[in-house]
Amino acid sequence: MAASLQSVNPTLSRNLSSPNNSSSFVPFRSPFLRFNSTSVAPDFKPLVSFRNASSSFVTRSAAEPQERKTFHGLCYVVGDNIDTDQIIPAEFLTLVPSNPDEYEKLGSHALVGLPAAYKERFVQPGEMKTKYSIIIGGENFGCGSSREHAPVCLGAAGAKAVVAQSYARIFFRNSVATGEIYPLDSEVRVCDECKTGDVATIELREGDSILINHTTGKEYKLKAIGDAGPVIDAGGIFAYARKAGMIPSAAP
Repeated sequence: MAASLQSVNPTLSRNLSSPNNSSSFVPFRSPFLRFNSTSVAPDFKPLVSFRNASSSFVTRSAAEPQERKTFHGLCYVVGDNIDTDQIIPAEFLTLVPSNPDEYEKLGSHALVGLPAAYKERFVQPGEMKTKYSIIIGGENFGCGSSREHAPVCLGAAGAKAVVAQSYARIFFRNSVATGEIYPLDSEVRVCDECKTGDVATIELREGDSILINHTTGKEYKLKAIGDAGPVIDAGGIFAYARKAGMIPSAAP
């Protein structure tokens, strides 16, 4: 499992070992977790001390369970080096995503920091949700700070996936950790061949996934998301860890 994770993105956690294999178990450590894991015995008993540990983020998956294998909708196209200040300016970081109302407000400000050259707003003024479910970018999408609010605001706005030529490592990891959005790698510069408003479908497959632009009739091969997919499907790193038995289930 770890090998395929590293094939998708080398910076992802290298120790998603099976909790049932005590002989080869390696402690699960991740920069997205809000507690520091030290040494953990194979029976996971020390993790009981983290019963109250939780992320301050409410993931879209947790709030709205949904099938994430196929995404269909309008595209919003951006260029290279879209940084976290453009995705969600620092003035909105006081919004707390664990509060449902503030989570929605956070989504309403998604990509509001884009320069004036982008005539079409990702979320229209006065609206809480975007009409664009697929974001298409160029190189180094999500560069800048390590703020988790960046992928969270995109998910809160209603986006389901980003297709980019490359990502800043911390954005990729935060997308997986929060379970808010699929960060998918394209093999070509799709952003040069698509326009905002194009109708598209993303199909996630066991091997290579594809992006179909119904407006132009073109198809694009996407790199497999690999073992990061189940983490996003579960609703983020905490939900995945609970499902896998790595930490106790949340108290009702």
